[in-house]
Amino acid sequence: MNDLVRQHTALGESDLEWLHLLVSEWQLLSDLSFADLVLWVPTRDGTRYVSVAQMRPNTGPTSYQDDMVGHLVPRGRRPLLDAALDEGRIVREGDPEWREEVPVRVESIPVRREGRVLGVIARNTNLLTVRTPSRLELTYLQSASDLAQMIAAGSFPFPGQQVDMDASPRAGDGLIRLDADGVVQYASPNALSAYHRLGLASDLVGQHLGRTTDELAPARGPVDEAMVKLASGYAPREAEVEGSGGVIQLRAIPLKPKGTRIGSLVLLRDVTELRRRERELITKDATIREIHHRVKNNLQTVAALLRLQSRRMDSQAGRDALNEAVRRVGSIAIVHETLSQNLDERVEFDEIADRVLAMVSEISPGKVVSRRTGRFGILDAEVATPLAMVLTEILQNALEHAFAPGEQGQVEVSVVRSGDSPAGRRDGSRSDARLLITIQDDGRGLPEGFDPQRAGNLGLQIVRTLVEGELGGAFDMVRAPVRGTQVVLDIPVLSQK
Repeated sequence: MNDLVRQHTALGESDLEWLHLLVSEWQLLSDLSFADLVLWVPTRDGTRYVSVAQMRPNTGPTSYQDDMVGHLVPRGRRPLLDAALDEGRIVREGDPEWREEVPVRVESIPVRREGRVLGVIARNTNLLTVRTPSRLELTYLQSASDLAQMIAAGSFPFPGQQVDMDASPRAGDGLIRLDADGVVQYASPNALSAYHRLGLASDLVGQHLGRTTDELAPARGPVDEAMVKLASGYAPREAEVEGSGGVIQLRAIPLKPKGTRIGSLVLLRDVTELRRRERELITKDATIREIHHRVKNNLQTVAALLRLQSRRMDSQAGRDALNEAVRRVGSIAIVHETLSQNLDERVEFDEIADRVLAMVSEISPGKVVSRRTGRFGILDAEVATPLAMVLTEILQNALEHAFAPGEQGQVEVSVVRSGDSPAGRRDGSRSDARLLITIQDDGRGLPEGFDPQRAGNLGLQIVRTLVEGELGGAFDMVRAPVRGTQVVLDIPVLSQK
């Protein structure tokens, strides 16, 4: 819609925002009217109309099999559009049109903002299935007529009331029509069922909805005036009401077709099961985070016991082995600590990598500088845990073997993530990214004839097993182009949130 309005019309950005607000609301008008809606806006030179948006009803058959958005129509071809635009009134005159042997009633509703008519809504009703309307359908049609008059007067949609079409209740979920005093004139079967679930034992018609709703909510002492006002439809707003038997979502829409409130529409949806599932998920997430937190604490306890044991050993080789084990356990604990703070099993690995760098750098504080360039992005837990151990082993190996005691140097971890955005995807879509990780030092380099695929060092065996076996990647260790050693990891990141 933005492109069509800016390309073909003279409307400003504030007018475009009003049209967006209208389009966010007009599913309600379409459903209440049992009709298709097409928004036509006059072009910049005033000789044509361009259709910038379209909506089909959920409550009846469509009048348009094709998408109308982007069509251009010369002025004069559709007289009802001309009359609504020029006279600023709802136009219903004329006989039904025939489209593919289907009779269609066409009406035009001017879209007004601050006294100016920005465009025209063509309301197209398929008459093929016309029959004697029920009371529900009559209530729908009357409410649609009131909303159409408000659009023509510029009092609907409500400024500042942007509606989430997916989350907000719709007409088919449940509808209540109130008079000016907030007394129920009509309640749809779905609406009545929702209130029965809250604990209502009688009919709704004839009752004051605000006071009835307040009585069904849990006891809170004095009458909740805000709830009474919401359920009485005095102002456009949304809320949820939880009773002893369920939860309903309410949305109030004041009806002011001629400037004075004559009543209200209250749309409602029974969200009891949805909220129950959400609470179960919250409980599950809290349990998972607590498990990660306890695993982290247990790993830290194990690391503390290993440190204690290393201090009691007389063998320097034994102490070194235990200190290496402490760092391995610590790298896993860092991942679990990060997972304990998240709502899902995914982590921002850059923070973990930096903490691993800091932990391993304690081997030679102030002598060898470690740093990271590039971003790992968001990784699943099953990738993050082994990758943290791999980084620990490689960095520990570089700091212990690449430099002589007291020698100064540098170790750099460089990351390139390809296949998706560097930060990973948070929308749950499949990510076919790859991580190319290079760990390079400027130390003494590899000895002659060294083969990283055959070396018996425990650390390198751990790296090979984790990279090739668990992560499904590739590992290589070669002499750096200038000086030192270069380790290259190529790891696929295949995940489904």
